[in-house]
Amino acid sequence: MKKVFLMLVIFFCFGITVYAEDSNLTNSDRESDVIDNNSSNANSNDNVNSNSNSYDNSDLDTSADSDTTNGSDNDKSTSDSNSGNGVNLASNAKSAIMIEASTGKVIFEKNANEGLPMASMTKMMTLLIIMENIDNGNLKWDEKVTASEYAASMGGSQIFLEVGEEMAVEDLVKGICIGSGNDAAVAMAERIGGTEEEFVKMMNEKAKELGLKNTNFVNACGLDDDNHYSSAYDMAMIAKELVKYDKILEYTGTYEDYLRKDTDNSFWLVNTNKLVRYYSGVDGLKTGYTETALYCITTTAKKNNMRLITVVMGEPTSAVRNSETTKMLDYGFNTYQIDTILPKSKVLSTKKVNGGKDKLVNIVPMEDVNIMNTKVGTKRNVTYEFDIDDVSAPVKKGDVVGKINVIEDGKTIMKIDATVDKNVDRASIVTIYGRNMLDIISGNI
Repeated sequence: MKKVFLMLVIFFCFGITVYAEDSNLTNSDRESDVIDNNSSNANSNDNVNSNSNSYDNSDLDTSADSDTTNGSDNDKSTSDSNSGNGVNLASNAKSAIMIEASTGKVIFEKNANEGLPMASMTKMMTLLIIMENIDNGNLKWDEKVTASEYAASMGGSQIFLEVGEEMAVEDLVKGICIGSGNDAAVAMAERIGGTEEEFVKMMNEKAKELGLKNTNFVNACGLDDDNHYSSAYDMAMIAKELVKYDKILEYTGTYEDYLRKDTDNSFWLVNTNKLVRYYSGVDGLKTGYTETALYCITTTAKKNNMRLITVVMGEPTSAVRNSETTKMLDYGFNTYQIDTILPKSKVLSTKKVNGGKDKLVNIVPMEDVNIMNTKVGTKRNVTYEFDIDDVSAPVKKGDVVGKINVIEDGKTIMKIDATVDKNVDRASIVTIYGRNMLDIISGNI
């Protein structure tokens, strides 16, 4: 009996030791594997076979071949001349650009890096910061915001907030997205930043974070100021972040709605972006006009799994603004398509989870890996490979556990984060002990 008891004590101590060692594994050991692109799944163990296969893509865009991109963002073009295979677009605009939203690929540009007044397109950055504050819990959709005298005094486009009026965040956001309300924008800026000035600092910090080199904000709504400017490229990059929020697209894609419903002060909101009503697929994003900026618009539309973003600045009339935007969208949708070469549901590998309640977890891309192709052209070969860290509990969906490299002609053209497909909690000492006992009995240790 004493011998049996002694053996149990030894097994228990051994289990504790293995658990401690399991908990302190580092991520220094890596695996770098080229995946069989034609396989529906990767090997479900830690030692994935290394083999290289290719995707056959129709006329894969290669203008950024010499650059390595992180996530789905392509490097900024430095050309200030017209581009787009010589196509004549946005001839009346002072500057213009068209990009594909998931890849950031520039399809067309004209003076895209010139700093110009952008009027109410400013509010895209205001909305982006609002959404980030909702995401981090600082704001709630149903929270009531009180309009200050300063916010209520804003001229130009407005939703006619009264001093001391309380309005829900959701309605204020509607007022910005649909009615381009200056008063709504300033009320939200004061709620988040304390003052509009402090909020503007956040706007400029976000611009730096996004790598925007030709943008400076002075106010939250777009009123003219010599030091308040942006470029078509920078506006497109802000829009690229903003369209990730479905709630924003829901509102910017709404042609009409009401504020203060069922009250004597009911206010009819009509979208300042008429393309929402007249161009199929348009669901945003933001118009702008001042005497200095002239007519501007950032537009987004989605067709056949491809989302385009266009920006025109300094147009002579609203009619020309809309007409030239329509031609840009027509050209983009008629000429290009998006191919998903690696969906985010694709299981790349199945990894052991050190110290995990679950022993194994699937590794998947953080997002769909898309390539923009012309609709007509020769096919090209694209491969991808991944480099996955050791995975230790606790780990959750969205945690970065490695990188996926998309490769064409021997060059990495895109890098995407890899994550796990489920949350895995840390195993208890009893669970680890039980596993170790089974491994000892079966001879695996």
